[in-house]
Amino acid sequence: SGLPESIIAAACSRSGQRVLHVDSRNYYGGNWASFSFSGLLSWIKENQQKTDVNDECEDWRKLILENEEVISLNKTDKTIQHVEDFCFSNQDSAEDIEEAGALSKLPVFGASGAEGAAQESEKESAPVGSALPGAESWEPEKAAGSDPASATERNDAEITSEGGSSHSAPLGESTLELGKTEAAPSEISTQEPKKITYSQIVREGRRFNIDLVSKLLYSRGLLIDLLIKSNVSRYAEFKNATRILAFREGKIEQVPCSRADVFNSRQLTMVEKRLLMKFLTFCLEYEQHPDEYQDYESSTFAQFLRTRKLTPSLQHFILHSIAMVSETDCSTIEGLQATKKFLQCLGRYGNTPFLFPLYGQGEIPQCFCRMCAVFGGIYCLRHSVQCLVVDKESGRCKAILDHFGQRISASYFVVEDSYLSGSTCKNVCYRQISRAVLITDQTILKTDSEQQVSILMVPPVALGQPAVCMIELCSSTMTCMKDTYLVHLTCPSTETAREDLEPVVQKLFSLNTETEKETENEELEKPRVLWAVYFNMRDSSGIDRNSYDSLPSNVYVCSGPDAALGNDCAVKQAETIFQEMFPTEEFCPPPPNPEDIIYDEDELAPEDSGFSNSPETKPEPSPEESCGGGSTAVEQERNE
Repeated sequence: SGLPESIIAAACSRSGQRVLHVDSRNYYGGNWASFSFSGLLSWIKENQQKTDVNDECEDWRKLILENEEVISLNKTDKTIQHVEDFCFSNQDSAEDIEEAGALSKLPVFGASGAEGAAQESEKESAPVGSALPGAESWEPEKAAGSDPASATERNDAEITSEGGSSHSAPLGESTLELGKTEAAPSEISTQEPKKITYSQIVREGRRFNIDLVSKLLYSRGLLIDLLIKSNVSRYAEFKNATRILAFREGKIEQVPCSRADVFNSRQLTMVEKRLLMKFLTFCLEYEQHPDEYQDYESSTFAQFLRTRKLTPSLQHFILHSIAMVSETDCSTIEGLQATKKFLQCLGRYGNTPFLFPLYGQGEIPQCFCRMCAVFGGIYCLRHSVQCLVVDKESGRCKAILDHFGQRISASYFVVEDSYLSGSTCKNVCYRQISRAVLITDQTILKTDSEQQVSILMVPPVALGQPAVCMIELCSSTMTCMKDTYLVHLTCPSTETAREDLEPVVQKLFSLNTETEKETENEELEKPRVLWAVYFNMRDSSGIDRNSYDSLPSNVYVCSGPDAALGNDCAVKQAETIFQEMFPTEEFCPPPPNPEDIIYDEDELAPEDSGFSNSPETKPEPSPEESCGGGSTAVEQERNE
């Protein structure tokens, strides 16, 4: 039930198809999931032990007919490797501590965590931001409110801004004026961070929503457009990424993004400000000036920047904090495209191009699962599949056999890559992603506001090493407890996750425990890591379908998370698969308004329910009914 599969399920259910969505795990999201702290500890233990799952129905092969053959599926998840966790805080009183309220709530559909437990108490204090407003783009010479595309968007909504306050605006209107920026921090807090013990982390574990995959949403990316179009955004809340940072010459600095930020910046000279604005204006319209970059198409973007009379600091800002691309592998065209995308996303919802979903990235797949359930989809967790049943004559997949030996027939099958066995994937070459998650006691760059969502691209620490993307989340994102920060680090793998990321962690954070004496003043200024986990995750994105051996034509494969910052790959994949299955259907159309629905007498009959209702005649549920639709899916799942 990862993001691509959940989007496909929602699209199919919305178009009137009957959908059964099963997952062998006991939580939603797969490798896109979010966990409470205790849930993550259980996930770590599970992946460190890697126990094989025994077949509950050993004679399932007797159910296969003579004219059929099978494609066996994996029983264990092999996408996670090299899991290592470390605790740097005081553990003296951590034994026999349970999460507060761990038994007080029953699991409900849509709650993050391995247990899927409800977090209504936390959500009561969350800022309201149930959907996505329209907004303005970054235009160097145009006034705010000139974006014609946003005029067609119809939803009214709210979005959370920095500091937990919220602004509401209908689509087509900006929630804040272009060029408006934060006041310069006049007073930086010098207060000592509170000492957090491991027992406190465990006790407040339900305050954590820790993502397995770390991503942000581009404000004009494909996922935001899909959330708005399908009205799935009403199931989620969002917060602005408040600042973009740069690491240069051993120091962390805030990067000016908007036009006003550039001219208010004290880091840049007046000449640098003019050079930067001139270059960014060129990047927005680079296709109209091919003569300025055609000679450098075979060069890297870093080499192209050196020809633009930019100072070293400006080159560093553009390369690592705006384009966010590799210094050695990114071509000039790719760098210009990345810079333009960044600039086009500026100003739509704030002074940075990014949004973050409250309660973690794992909320997004669950939002699409909820939409699927509302339109009749059935969900079964803890329900593994033994094999795909293939008809020898037609070569098409006709059914599956589950772990109870039950045969379930269908017309189309969508399978996540991790379920395919080694015999099917013998010609597939996978990449790997290195991940680290840290719980720290203070922000990486202190300002007058502690509630910051920051993104930092750390340049390679050594030759041949990749750049590392760091995202720091504060407690107002509802992903960590008060007085702590959640830090995600991601990069393409060259070695194990710890070998790839620990040098960056040591450079930016203090790993000393409370009992160790710190002798350097520099260490005292760094945020202290309280707890950390490293792991490698398989990156199956970009795998060609022909790489899978003997795959039936009506079986479609979804990849897991990729190493990119955004979610465009998952959305493109979901739409491509849906259009291949149903080329005449619209992909995730807006739900009908209840007042526009015309009821037929037959459809009002009690016996006509469930899947027989088409989306055009089925009434759109109220928010209360929407929650009920999700609960029904969970009740059915519990019965299974």
